[in-house]
Parts: sequence; structure tokens; C-alpha cells
Amino acid sequence: MDGTIIDTEPIWQQSQVELTGRYGATWTHEDGLSLVGSGLERSGEILRDRGVDMEVEEIVQWMTSYVMERLQGDDLPWRPGARELVEELHTRGIPTALVTMSRRTMALVAADALADHAFRVVVAGDDVEHPKPHPEAYLRAAAELGVDATACVAIEDSATGVAAAVASGAVTIAVEHIVPLPETAGDVYLTSLAGIDVDRLVELTSPALAARRSGGPVSAPQSGGPGAVDGSATDTEGVTS
Repeated sequence: MDGTIIDTEPIWQQSQVELTGRYGATWTHEDGLSLVGSGLERSGEILRDRGVDMEVEEIVQWMTSYVMERLQGDDLPWRPGARELVEELHTRGIPTALVTMSRRTMALVAADALADHAFRVVVAGDDVEHPKPHPEAYLRAAAELGVDATACVAIEDSATGVAAAVASGAVTIAVEHIVPLPETAGDVYLTSLAGIDVDRLVELTSPALAARRSGGPVSAPQSGGPGAVDGSATDTEGVTS
């Protein structure tokens, strides 16, 4: 969700700056970048270690409330192409899941904003025992969709998220945003989702999906190129382009 579907990463980072500032703790932009894609509990532990005199759960709740307050209203900061792709997937009958390390209360802000085009499944950070890069959240999403993870496509923007999706067996699209990703990240590397429709999604991921089905070697990652197109999983089983 964060950084892949809606552009909340700058808000999360501002929450960290304000919270550490209250306690006179040192916090840099690089510190904020290091937490992109991480579970909130890990972020809370690091902030506490840096001098924020609050319990980890209190830190998590404070940051979550901070971000949610800035996402009120109908005009969420959608990432380019993300909402359009999710809505087309829904229209074409392709089941989708939202997989995020944010709390469920916040995940539902994005899901509810999609109204009738909402995700079929939402798996949030407080729904799982192990945060990303552990694959638990993606494996659970696939199970709730009723398919094997290897029949799914996962879209991620962080190294932590990509690692979780890859470990689950899902075909993984890495979409670079705030944190640089190597072009070898995942099965497909993109710089944006702008212009990526379902047919293009299927075209990009079909080789890797076919390799998963056959049990053969997965081909080298594809690149959509600059401008060709936190964390969603899409079951593409049975889809034709």
C-alpha cells in the first residue's frame, strides 16, 4: 500500500521527524529511508532506541494516527497508474489482495476509497506474526484468495517488500519509488505503474508465471523501461491477454 498504491511514505517519514524532535532525538532522512517497507513494530523499536521515550505500541499508534489524520477526505495521494490498474483488475474479474505492514485500520482507508472496486482480501501488519521480509503476509493473502502464491503477481516498491513477495513464490514486480531498487529486483522491474493496464501486466508477467507452472527456470527479470508504467497481490490464474 504505502509507496505502491498511495504515496504515504513522505508522511510516515514526517511523523518520525516530529516524534523524534519531541524527545530531542537525532533522526535523519537516511534513517527514515531505512525503514521503508519495514514492519511498524521494528520502526517503533528503532525510534525507541534512538531516544523516543514511549512504548513500541504507543509509537506505532502515534505514527498511524498521524498518517491517518493526513489522509482524510476523498483525494488520497494515489501513485501514478495504481488506482486505474486496481480498478481495471476488478472490472475484469481478477481477484486482488492488499498486503501491507500498516495497521488494518489504515489499510482500510485505501481499500474503502476504492468503493466497489475494493480489494477482495486485506492482510495488514497486525494480521500476521512475522512482518516483511518474511513471506507470511503474502502467503496468507494467496490462501485467502484461494490460490497458490506461485499463481499470483505481487507489486512492491521496497527492497523489504520485494524480498517478502519473492520468498512467497509470487511473480514479483518491483516498482521503484523513494528507495532505489536494482533492475534485477523481482521478476519485472518498472519505474512507474503509469500506463500499465491489465493486458500489459499479463504480457510482462506471463513468462515468469509459465515458468512457475512448469517448474522450470524463471527467465531473467524484464524491465518496462523509464516511465513504462506498498504492496498488492493479484491472482492472475486463468487470465488471458
